[in-house]
Amino acid sequence: EAEWCVCRSDANETALQETLDYACGQGADCAPVATGGSCHSPDSVVAHCSYAVNSYYQRSSQTKGATCDFGGTATLSSADPSSGTCKYPATA
Repeated sequence: EAEWCVCRSDANETALQETLDYACGQGADCAPVATGGSCHSPDSVVAHCSYAVNSYYQRSSQTKGATCDFGGTATLSSADPSSGTCKYPATA
């Protein structure tokens, strides 16, 4: 069953922004959430955070044992968060 790492909608926005910045700084593919990217819309911190942590998690979980927690700002989901042109990579 596929799993995605997504940011919690009930988390503090400042914490979500820090998580987003951390994931992007640690090798997540954050180009899609930049202005003009396929995942820029919806333009919200929680949506951009989710894309970034999922990218980081999918790239790092198998090789570096990454978890989907990020200080309590993220959680694993079995529901695909992809929408429209924005496709989230998933675990195999």
